[in-house]
Amino acid sequence: MSPKLIQKLDDAAIIAVLIVDEVKHAVPLAKALLKGGVDSIELTLRTPAALDAAKAIKKEVPEITLGFGTVLTIDQVKAVVEVGADFAVSPGCNPKIIAEARRQGLDFAPGIMTPTDIEIAVEQGCRILKFFPAQTSGGMKHLESMSAPYNHLGLKFIPLGGCSLENAGSYLQSPLITAIGGTWIAKRSLIQSEDWETITNNAKEIRTLINQIQGK
Repeated sequence: MSPKLIQKLDDAAIIAVLIVDEVKHAVPLAKALLKGGVDSIELTLRTPAALDAAKAIKKEVPEITLGFGTVLTIDQVKAVVEVGADFAVSPGCNPKIIAEARRQGLDFAPGIMTPTDIEIAVEQGCRILKFFPAQTSGGMKHLESMSAPYNHLGLKFIPLGGCSLENAGSYLQSPLITAIGGTWIAKRSLIQSEDWETITNNAKEIRTLINQIQGK
């Protein structure tokens, strides 16, 4: 990832992971998050609406740092580049996808859970890695042990999968972490019911915690 994007994610410390079923929800959702102090998102490519939702956000809420998740194919890499993605992540570590992202000039973080995954990613030139699924694979204890042999490489991680307001602090206090990803801020059900107030409040809660940790 580029130094500029890494700095953005370091400052943000949180990436709201979103499943958007209807394009009409994209802009009010982004504005609700922004109102609560969350300006980095990951739109998962699990619904047909994701790409059009991204276009709407790019146009109407340009302050948002827009990422994509569940990027599994070369065609998806090309598609997210076309709509102006700032970055993308995947659940696993596929060298073909990493190579295509590099060809497209897309900042990309592959998913890792084992030392072998890390070595594949490092060989492909990646230095920011998605730690997934974070909680069920052992959380920070697992990550600290697994990453120890590679600490001299300056790798940084984005934990996703099971992160919550309750355990966010255990991740964010570690120098290994650039940002955490979470669906709890804007759950699919909250988006579908257009509960923007709760989403804003959830965003405010995690932003308050981050500011405390960052000493702001």
